[in-house]
Amino acid sequence: MSGRDPRDARNTIEITMPSRKISIDGNSLRIEDVIAVARGNAAVVLSSAAKERMQTSRAWVEKNVRDHSVVYGVTTGFGAFQNVSIAPQKLKELQRNLIVSHCSGVGEPFPEDVVRAMMLLRANALAKGFSGIRVSTVETLLSMLKKRVHPVIPSQGSVGASGDLAPLSHMAAVLIGEGEAIYRGKRMPGAKAMKDAGIRPVVLEAKEGLSLNNGTQAMTAVGVLALHDAERLCALADAAAAMSLECVKGKSNPFAPAVHALRPHPGQAISARVIRKMIKGSRLVDRVDDDTRGKVQDSYCIRCVPQVHGASRDAIVHVRKVLKREINSATDNPLIVGSLDKAFSAGNFHGQPVALAMDYLGLAIAELGNISERRTAKLLDRNHNFGLPHFLTVDGGVHTGLMILQYTAASLVSENKVLMHPASGDSIPTSANQEDHVSMGTISARHAARILGNAEHILAIELLCSAQGIDFRRTTCGSGTASVHAAIRANVPSHQEDRALTGDIEAVVGMIRSGEIFKSIPS
Repeated sequence: MSGRDPRDARNTIEITMPSRKISIDGNSLRIEDVIAVARGNAAVVLSSAAKERMQTSRAWVEKNVRDHSVVYGVTTGFGAFQNVSIAPQKLKELQRNLIVSHCSGVGEPFPEDVVRAMMLLRANALAKGFSGIRVSTVETLLSMLKKRVHPVIPSQGSVGASGDLAPLSHMAAVLIGEGEAIYRGKRMPGAKAMKDAGIRPVVLEAKEGLSLNNGTQAMTAVGVLALHDAERLCALADAAAAMSLECVKGKSNPFAPAVHALRPHPGQAISARVIRKMIKGSRLVDRVDDDTRGKVQDSYCIRCVPQVHGASRDAIVHVRKVLKREINSATDNPLIVGSLDKAFSAGNFHGQPVALAMDYLGLAIAELGNISERRTAKLLDRNHNFGLPHFLTVDGGVHTGLMILQYTAASLVSENKVLMHPASGDSIPTSANQEDHVSMGTISARHAARILGNAEHILAIELLCSAQGIDFRRTTCGSGTASVHAAIRANVPSHQEDRALTGDIEAVVGMIRSGEIFKSIPS
């Protein structure tokens, strides 16, 4: 997420405020709840059951502090300082120092929706009741969500084990009156933001700093938002492919139910079904005329759409399962299990499950863009578009038409090929070799988000080209493709003579991010 995050525009996405408050208990949060809070500002409260569990684990921490027990991160230092005992009078200072010393992130700040998702997800993990944190501390975090005090959290600096230490520390810093925040549209010191919002900063007690910054919530927040948008992108990719199918007077046989029953991958069947709905009633598909006579089958980027898009759909389903588990997991260290009267110093903070899923998500999204660019190339090439003019322009030569749109798509596809390199395949030891294998999961998630932004632009380019192709065909389209075509033309006029095209691309991307274009795609 170096440079401007391509998903910044999503902070105003169309999420309806739920009539009910979202009650978090650490066990039942849904992906859809995260979206509602991150982008729709839905209210959040702690459940009574969560409060009881939290009080039990907090009582265990306080008892062991009184007994001078040796508990990692409670009465000892952190990481390579695990063998250093901390005097009782220094325990508050220890927790405060942990947060401020770990505020070491760099790069562009995460956008607002990611920050809100992080805050919610950390609160939900703490609500499970295995972190030893006070109820009042988490309620203060939720007050920040309610009053829209959003910590400024740099997007780079996490290696994804011991959790997202730097990002979560920047989040917790504002909670204790440190760091920086955005409040009412202005960036300011965290203490001022809290004061202006009427929220009293927290003075951390034993274990609380560690409870706040040990977890996978940065990578998971980015991942959940990218997942949600990727799920919608699948439908858009199918719609764009259907329009391109019509533009090149393609054949319907590859989308027949009988074909996909013989290879029963779920996503493949879904993509084929969407395309069949899109082209229903079309007089362009299966058309035989002077341009198509003798054509037996279409190029792979047309007839293999269900297989390619479907595989991405199935990969995204897998990612949803991983993230659904992760958003309801306890991911800090040590974990306090009061019923067993024991603290477990273990490794739930390690981001490997999310890291692998994010690399997989990035690859799945990138493939939607990869095959889309190939369809765009076909539409613009008179040797492959079956009767459409070169670069879809009138008076070619004087006008360049949509030629350069394919260059832009090719550039974005190539960039995605670099971003697809699996960050989870790397590890660099930290903390004097105590933390000697890390996940790089936050890098994986950030890359997936950037790939998503690029893929949205690639598909927007295909939609512009296919809409222009349909303009030239002047023949009845399918009911679904006609609806999408009309939606595009309501925002972007047909290309009659050369003009700057960036605005056209961004207009369609705006329709994608606002959700407007999905209203025209049959479910």
